[in-house]
Amino acid sequence: MTRELFWLTLTAMLTGVMWLPYILNRVQVRGLSGAMANPSRTDKPQAPWATRMMFAHENAAENLVVFATLVLILNTIDYSNQWTVLAAASYFWARLVHAIVYTLGIPVARTLAFVVGFAAQVVLALAVFQIV
Repeated sequence: MTRELFWLTLTAMLTGVMWLPYILNRVQVRGLSGAMANPSRTDKPQAPWATRMMFAHENAAENLVVFATLVLILNTIDYSNQWTVLAAASYFWARLVHAIVYTLGIPVARTLAFVVGFAAQVVLALAVFQIV
């Protein structure tokens, strides 16, 4: 396994478990049957942190598509260097920070973490064309 694939695996695992805390909050607020019911406009609102975490999870899933595609292309063309490894690792840590600060409601830090993740994707995209 390449180091980029290692970081992709960790990122996918992180994204895959991000739903747990906000679903547990939904169960706490609405009860088990309420949490499993179809959404309704009359549902009790979740805690603000849980709503933010749900948005962070959606954002992580949307961006995982881009990150995974780039890493898999690089793996297919057998291209890896110090910059692609650094970008893949940076992407993981940026997404972790993004999830935490988004959940805590820290807007500037959230944006900075997102930008770091985006910059990592740019490095990977440039690497696909062997520019870095």
